[in-house]
Amino acid sequence: MSDADALVLEYDLDAPPPKVWRAISIPAFREQWLPAAALIDPEGTTITPGQEVRYRMRDAGPPFRESHVTFRIAPNGSGTRLRIVHQLAGVANDNDHTLMRAA
Repeated sequence: MSDADALVLEYDLDAPPPKVWRAISIPAFREQWLPAAALIDPEGTTITPGQEVRYRMRDAGPPFRESHVTFRIAPNGSGTRLRIVHQLAGVANDNDHTLMRAA
């Protein structure tokens, strides 16, 4: 997946990276702004401690689309740059790959 076909948001925050990291990675803090019910795996699918966490999400209603949201943090002066990349997951009929060919 590339950022080219994703929704990308960047924010410069007046908080140090460790504080931002806690807000995006510790469930008790994250659930204040991103409920666990919206996530397929509330613990995160991939984590690079102190830098990046990626979650899988699913719509609460039909058509129940799945997506990936990645939160990346980096120091920015005395604060933190937060980059959020939200991208729809591929679907079975997206014609990206041939899964089976009939003879």
